[in-house]
Amino acid sequence: MPYDVIIVGGGPAGLSAALALGRARKRVLLCDAGPRRNAAAEHVHNFVTRDGTPPEEFRRIGRQQLAAYPNVDVRDAQVDGVEGSSGAFRAAVGADTVEARRVLLCTGMIDELPAIEGFGDLWGHAVFQCPYCHGWEAQDRPWGYLSRAADSSHLLPFALLLRGWTRDLVVFTGGAFEVPDEAALRLRSAGVRLETAAVARLVAEGQRLEAVELADGARVRCEVLFAHPPQRQVGLVGALGLALEGDGSVRVDPMTRQTSVAGVYASGDLTTRMQGAILAAAAGTHAAAAINAELTMELATSGAL
Repeated sequence: MPYDVIIVGGGPAGLSAALALGRARKRVLLCDAGPRRNAAAEHVHNFVTRDGTPPEEFRRIGRQQLAAYPNVDVRDAQVDGVEGSSGAFRAAVGADTVEARRVLLCTGMIDELPAIEGFGDLWGHAVFQCPYCHGWEAQDRPWGYLSRAADSSHLLPFALLLRGWTRDLVVFTGGAFEVPDEAALRLRSAGVRLETAAVARLVAEGQRLEAVELADGARVRCEVLFAHPPQRQVGLVGALGLALEGDGSVRVDPMTRQTSVAGVYASGDLTTRMQGAILAAAAGTHAAAAINAELTMELATSGAL
């Protein structure tokens, strides 16, 4: 008997979708494997009732709650490929082939960390993407923002946003691009320093950042660094041939979360650069509701209910 939905990815989006579909009496398979994108993070923040929860504990609670629904199966297995069409998909799950009427991708994104000494070791500990997730704990400390050329248009608004958590802020461009005079003036007016030299390495003591060392050897005191490394989709997304937006996110219908391939839906971080656990969870529920409505009408019309 085929599953109604196979969900690929067991983070907040996948867990929330599985819960909603399970409660809607759909037969669901949730597949979760591979490295956690937030494996280095110590806590989940800005998630009401779960603020400060370690990511692994968050997943444990989510799985524990799914166990109450016998129509929801959870496997620690990788989905290596999906074939077929809407209503009749076949997914390679580990050594098995699983049939499903719909597919929901909640695979997240892969962060491509820059080749700066110390960056990878500090990722998730002192180098972050989101001030809403980590700003409170590091407020009023010396902060830095490492901006990329690809994100130069967002430099000014993001830097000014960071000023809400600290008065000691340095923007590093790494010599990758020129900051327009007007933007540089606004940064200075807001008390933000601008360093345009190339970044050589991050100076740290264990997992504690102490300074950003520039190419000329100068060190800029910095205890928290924000950055937005490039991201890429997992291989399954490319293999399915899904249409992407200009920023590389999966294009979805805003109402149904369906991708350019009929019967394949996507939710969570792989569909947006506005990323966060609670946002992914909400998007997972959104996708689940759309899938359930479509499936229920289809099954009722065919007499399968």
